[in-house]
Amino acid sequence: MEIDAAWINIVYIVAAGCFIVGLKMLSSPNTARRGNLISACGMLIAIIVTLLQKDIIHYQWIALGLVLGTFIGAFAARLVAMTAMPQMVALFNGFGGIASLLVGWSQYEIASAILPWPTALAIFLAVIIGGVTFAGSLIAFGKLAGVVPVKPMLYLGQQVVNSLVLLILLAAGVFYIGHLAPGSTYITFLVMVGGSLLLGILAVIPIGGADMPVVIALLNSYSGLAACAAGFIILNNVLIVAGALVGASGIILTKIMCKAMNRSLANVLFGGFGAVKTKAKHKIQGEAKPISVEDAYILLEAARSVVIAPGYGMAVAQAQHVVNELGELLTANGAEVKYAIHPVAGRMPGHMNVLLAEANVAYEQLAEPDDVNPMMDSVDVAIVIGANDVVNPAARDDQSSPIYGMPTIEVDRAHTVIILKRSLAAGFAGIDNPLFFKPNTRMLFGDAKVSVSGLVAEFKSV
Repeated sequence: MEIDAAWINIVYIVAAGCFIVGLKMLSSPNTARRGNLISACGMLIAIIVTLLQKDIIHYQWIALGLVLGTFIGAFAARLVAMTAMPQMVALFNGFGGIASLLVGWSQYEIASAILPWPTALAIFLAVIIGGVTFAGSLIAFGKLAGVVPVKPMLYLGQQVVNSLVLLILLAAGVFYIGHLAPGSTYITFLVMVGGSLLLGILAVIPIGGADMPVVIALLNSYSGLAACAAGFIILNNVLIVAGALVGASGIILTKIMCKAMNRSLANVLFGGFGAVKTKAKHKIQGEAKPISVEDAYILLEAARSVVIAPGYGMAVAQAQHVVNELGELLTANGAEVKYAIHPVAGRMPGHMNVLLAEANVAYEQLAEPDDVNPMMDSVDVAIVIGANDVVNPAARDDQSSPIYGMPTIEVDRAHTVIILKRSLAAGFAGIDNPLFFKPNTRMLFGDAKVSVSGLVAEFKSV
């Protein structure tokens, strides 16, 4: 079945409209699910119309890919734990990158005539950006999964090596575009593929695990740009639009993450920004003050204002549902409850928002650090659940700290701070936290879910 080109473009415009509307609706938890569905419908429309074009003949392979992809996707969605979601997102970014690279490679292989230079340029961009995205995403996955060392992997002359690889890739691209006859540049093309994969590895290994939210946002943008380039290769308008939307939104999110980490976009683009370049002048010492569930309940029962700051520890303990239940009990007891969400809390952008939305926490109770910090002096109790670096006062007080200048949730200014943590160990960034030893801090040691469940039981027993 062949569809007129004019009708194809009209349908593509409808699909692109679905992407834009869906993307807009994703900005609010209240409409996010509906927005996701609208975007998915737009992609389904685009795929169906594309498959109905006369050039698509091998439907058996498309059907096989559809079945396998559906099975793997459903299997992963059902079995992958929420704590593993960041590395799953990293893999998704990588798959998008390698798909674009393969589109460029296939177009290079099947070309039987001299390629026009715009097509050759699009192939070059799809291969380079796709390869960097794929290899970089695999390293990010490894760091998040604990397979690759989380700490920055640095060596002498690292920036020089990265620059040299990039220059080789640019030179290969110029040579490839300047010799457009198919088959005459195969070695050069392989250099482009291998070099892009190497650059992706070299760009991500110097980045520390605590900066992975920034890296994931940037790689997400790269995957969109690679898809956009692939759209130019096969002259598919909807792929160009979708790739541009993902690329632009990923860059915006990267900028938000950079601001939250107090880093410039240049630090992200040129790598090495996760490295700890300074060390604290002395190891933080002090005596932590443990507290029992029963005593913590007494403080919370009397509190009229409570700020809850969740972190990755809440995800590990799968405590989001009991945390929501505790919040509801505190509200019923007359307390004003806010959830302070730091943009880089967790291992990926929006990690805590996803967890709390899953637990049906009211969107109106979620707040950013800029919203809660001005009122923190009047907060009766601040509860820190598995967060560490995003509540570390050293970012504000200690100029020798590697995270100095990073905006944080200033829970230390609350009347009382209750920290739910298994131990006094440092966070993902490997930095000691003086908050543990503040006079107004109490440590509720143990599994976060068990501790919060104990607090819920105390409220219900009254």
